[in-house]
Amino acid sequence: MSGRTRWLVVMAFVASMAWVEAAVVAYLRILIDRTEPYQPDPLPLVGGLGGTELIREAATLLMLLAIGILAGKTWRSRLGFAAAAFGAWDLLYYGFLRVITGWPNSLLDWDVLFLLPLPWWGPVAAPAAIAVLMLAGGTLFALDDSRAGSYGSGRFSWALALGGAALALYCFMADAMAAAGEGTLAIRRSLPVEFQWPVFLIAWALLSAPVVHMTRDLSLRRRASSAG
Repeated sequence: MSGRTRWLVVMAFVASMAWVEAAVVAYLRILIDRTEPYQPDPLPLVGGLGGTELIREAATLLMLLAIGILAGKTWRSRLGFAAAAFGAWDLLYYGFLRVITGWPNSLLDWDVLFLLPLPWWGPVAAPAAIAVLMLAGGTLFALDDSRAGSYGSGRFSWALALGGAALALYCFMADAMAAAGEGTLAIRRSLPVEFQWPVFLIAWALLSAPVVHMTRDLSLRRRASSAG
C-alpha cells in the first residue's frame, strides 16, 4: 500500500478506537457519577477501578504505538504514524464523548487527561491544541521517509520541543504536584483552580518547532526538485 493508503487505514483504526475509548469512559463516569469531571472528589476510590483505569491508559498508549509500528516502513515513519494516530485519537475521543454524553460543553471545560504518573488536569482546548500538532507533524513524518536532500538535521527544533513538552507537563500536573506532599488521597481530591495559559502557550510554541522545521524542509526540497 502507498503511504497515503496506510495513513487512511490508520485513521480508520483510530476512529474506531476513539469511539470505543469514549464509550468506556462514558460508562465509567456514569458508574461513579462523574460525567462532569470537575467536581468535588473527582477521582473517588470505587472498588478496583483505580488500578483498572491506570492499566487501561497504559494499554491505550501501547495500542497507538503498535498501530504506528505496523503501519510504518522505517522507524521515522513508524513514529510519525504513531504520533498522527495519537493526535487524531485525542481529537476524535472528545468529539465522540460529546456525542455520547453531551460533555464537554465547551473547549474550556476541565478534564482529567491522564493519571500517570500523577493526575493531569487541563481545559479540553489544551490537549486538543497539542493533538493538532501531533496529527500534523506525525503525518509529515509518516509520509516523508526520505532524509535525502534535507536542509539541516532539525536537532535544535527537537530540543525546543523537548523543553515545550516539559513545560506542558508542568502545566497539566502543577496542582497534583502541589498536593503531593499531603499524600495520595489529597492528590486524588485536588481540583485545579486556574490553568497557566501563558506558560502553556510558550510550551505549545516550542512544541510546534519540529512541525515548522519539517514543513520548511519539505518546501525547500520540493523547490530544489522543481528547479532541477
